[in-house]
Amino acid sequence: MLTIRIPGLLLTEHEFSIPLDHAVPFGERITVFAREVADPDGVDRPYLLFFQGGPGHEATRPFGNPRGPGWLVRALEDFRVLLLDQRGTGRSTPVGTLPGMTPQEQADRLAHFRADAIVRDAEWIREELGVESWSVLGQSFGGFCVTTYLSLAPGSLREAFVTGGLPPLGRPVDEIYRATYARILERNRRYYARYPDDRARVLALHERLAAEDVRLPSGDRLSSRRLRQLGGMLGMSDGAEQLHYLLERPPDSAAFLHDVEQATPFARNPLYAVMNEACYADGTATRWSAARTLPPEYETTPELFTGEHMFPWMFEEYGGLAPLREAAELLAERSWPRLYDEDRLRENAVPAAAAVYTEDAYVERAFSEETAAAISGLRPWVTSEYDHNGLRADGGRVLGRLLDLTRGRA
Repeated sequence: MLTIRIPGLLLTEHEFSIPLDHAVPFGERITVFAREVADPDGVDRPYLLFFQGGPGHEATRPFGNPRGPGWLVRALEDFRVLLLDQRGTGRSTPVGTLPGMTPQEQADRLAHFRADAIVRDAEWIREELGVESWSVLGQSFGGFCVTTYLSLAPGSLREAFVTGGLPPLGRPVDEIYRATYARILERNRRYYARYPDDRARVLALHERLAAEDVRLPSGDRLSSRRLRQLGGMLGMSDGAEQLHYLLERPPDSAAFLHDVEQATPFARNPLYAVMNEACYADGTATRWSAARTLPPEYETTPELFTGEHMFPWMFEEYGGLAPLREAAELLAERSWPRLYDEDRLRENAVPAAAAVYTEDAYVERAFSEETAAAISGLRPWVTSEYDHNGLRADGGRVLGRLLDLTRGRA
């Protein structure tokens, strides 16, 4: 354990040796890293555990004054915050492409990286730290982890907060992807209404990519379907502008090619691509749902962008994902156990609140409202003020509102 003081913050680094498979406590161990962040005058405040979005992304990195994102500044008024690098991410034992394993061995290992394992890691850490109970905050996929926590170990929680991440309960995965496609098609419409000249620019890019072998800095070929994945930006409050500023760069420039690659960073965190559909599999197999439910508009309108959708072709075209191609196929056919206990959620006694964004392009609002109604005592804040990244865009206000809701101040 190492403690570092930076301007305005006290940072304590923790590493925990945790079973890869919690059903085999004396088997292989992995390291899970967490960084404790405290106001120098608040080292005895209660813990707030933060579950990052993803899956497959490490936790926020704090800086000195003004102490990082707005939600963290607000959180430190009441808590010391534990930023968890979920298993396989950041400083936790990395996953990578699992060289030297058969596809079945790769798939069996990757199956231990869903929300249920992440929550059991959190319980291991809580017990090792000697904490009786703590509060939890989950953004996006982190909200899926919070809902799993309420299902698996609610007695360990003082409060639960979710932003843009109340998951569907037991719904067929195809229904979920049809809903997200409807949202991203609407985002495409709005995008071209705001930037009508970009339609011709995008069409010209697709024509060029069909005729030429355009290579990204990694050596991967830039294909039309990879270009379409830039639409993953469109669900964020600043996403339309980010996409437009990328597309306005000269397509032959190094800046354009570098920025396209940076905007499709699946090779950096393979877990994100491999486990994305699995995080929606609440007792079912996914069988490449996003690919099977792709709307027919994409066949006739090449300039349409996709959203947070994973496809089997990615494991051929992305060099950083190719070593996991067969494992991804096996995982797509896997019948996953349930993540949520609806009986326990109906009996929930943990004070809880969730920000539900009415036009969220990644987590469908209608399904989130169903889940909110199914969790006893959870107070939803349904708002059109923010997109999926509300916690990043205005975190102090968003977290403050959820704190008020759980504590009877709103």
